[in-house]
Amino acid sequence: MLDVAHAQLTDPGRVRDHNEDALGCVLPQSPEEARRRGWLFVLADGVGGHERGEVASALAVEDICADFRNSTREEAHSAALPRMVQAANLKIYEEAMSMDARGKSMATTVVACALRFNQAVIAHVGDSRCYLIRKGKATQLTRDHTVAGEYVRMGMVAGNEAAPQTASHVLSRAVGSQMFVQVEVSELQIFAGDVLLLCSDGMHHSVSGVDMAGVVGDGSDLADATQKLVALARERDGSDNISVQLVQVRSVERVGMFRGRHYKIR
Repeated sequence: MLDVAHAQLTDPGRVRDHNEDALGCVLPQSPEEARRRGWLFVLADGVGGHERGEVASALAVEDICADFRNSTREEAHSAALPRMVQAANLKIYEEAMSMDARGKSMATTVVACALRFNQAVIAHVGDSRCYLIRKGKATQLTRDHTVAGEYVRMGMVAGNEAAPQTASHVLSRAVGSQMFVQVEVSELQIFAGDVLLLCSDGMHHSVSGVDMAGVVGDGSDLADATQKLVALARERDGSDNISVQLVQVRSVERVGMFRGRHYKIR
């Protein structure tokens, strides 16, 4: 059966006096829940410059976790996660409208990772990231939804470093800023020994994937690794909130699909 270990840590950094990041997870309470629903990990970073960023990030994490926890049917994560993020988006948007008659917005990034059997599904909006650390190498699984990123994807520049400096941190989409949001989803086959790393931009702007993989190592002490990663981000910059979740895959369950139902492969 799929078995995972996890650790998480959030820190306001060295400059800001409050933390607009939020973390959450839903863990199965039985083997039946593990097979029907699986595991969920969510990280959100309230958007700077918007009103109540910390409210938006907390609402996103709470709403997605509650939706996942209350699901009663076995549903493909690739369909469930974008639906849950979309529902959180609408709730945040409506909450902002009801809190302020002038219609001031509040918004957040979201990256969510759900695991079941031998698969991981990642859904994200904004520039919070998910990395796969496998055999000592970190691979970025998400792409940043920033104006700079859009320049690159449209072929207007050769890389993020060539994009206008003012566009490097400006989000092209965020949860809660509009009534509807485009959620990007990817799927990945996972293996024992893999580590999935979710983080806010306060981490990945100052700590490279190479350094992340070096700190995490074989994943034998996830709590220590989160402490070291946050300390490294604070040392190198620390001007933003810093958050990280580490999810180590200890074992997997190989399954197939027949007529919409999973079966175990021996």
